[in-house]
Amino acid sequence: MHFTKMHALGNDYVYVDCIRQTPPADPAALSVELSKPHTGIGADGLILILPSHIADARMRIYNADGSEALMCGNGIRCVGKFLYDSGLCKKETIRVETQSGIKLLRMQIEDGVAAGASVDMDPPRFDAASVPVLCEDPQALRLEAAGHIFLLHCVSIGNPHAVCFSEPDDALFYAAGPVLENHPVFPARANIEFCAVLNEHELRMRVWERGSGETMACGTGATACAVQAIRMGLCQSPVTVHLAGGDLRIDWDGTSSAFMTGPAHAVFSGEWPAIFG
Repeated sequence: MHFTKMHALGNDYVYVDCIRQTPPADPAALSVELSKPHTGIGADGLILILPSHIADARMRIYNADGSEALMCGNGIRCVGKFLYDSGLCKKETIRVETQSGIKLLRMQIEDGVAAGASVDMDPPRFDAASVPVLCEDPQALRLEAAGHIFLLHCVSIGNPHAVCFSEPDDALFYAAGPVLENHPVFPARANIEFCAVLNEHELRMRVWERGSGETMACGTGATACAVQAIRMGLCQSPVTVHLAGGDLRIDWDGTSSAFMTGPAHAVFSGEWPAIFG
């Protein structure tokens, strides 16, 4: 199986072209094996690039624990880059089918190569059923984890997010992150973002991703933080979100689609033996 390792702000996945080769029989199990840092390739998960009847291509995302994700903001930029650079879809506007619907990518081309993309993330949704979260007020959810009470603001960016406008230290982050992710109030689990407002156009964010743990960046998470900050009057669009792996720009007018802009990089390609998945 031929693969390409790619990353966007350090959020790294193994990408498999399933348009020109047969998809793996058990992608969930394969993702677990590929993601292992010492005995596999090392990644936050596996992304399959598949044919689509309604878009230019379709993506399926598997986390490091084998669970399937609905959408990945950093991953979809890399899918766009792969499609453009490989010649599978030599367009400056690419439509990618995801488990959260079709996303539109406006590719950033430099010297004939895709350097990044601006992604139409669709309008964010704040109601409990859309997130989903089992509570009366998803904008003021208080949960206890690791001996602390966290005030969370819930939003769907095609997948569930809970944003906390505080910055825990390392010990509390690692203790509280998995508890909050798996709290029973989130029937599909949730991505947990901790962020600080730096000024009206900048946030700093740290993320605990469902199924993967801490990652260097999360595109949907950065979008969730920015739209929540704008909605609450803490920031104004555009918002630059600073993550461990770099910066993302989020544009949102307060009512319609949010747009996420950032880079995408190819790292290396190789062959994964069939006997290992």
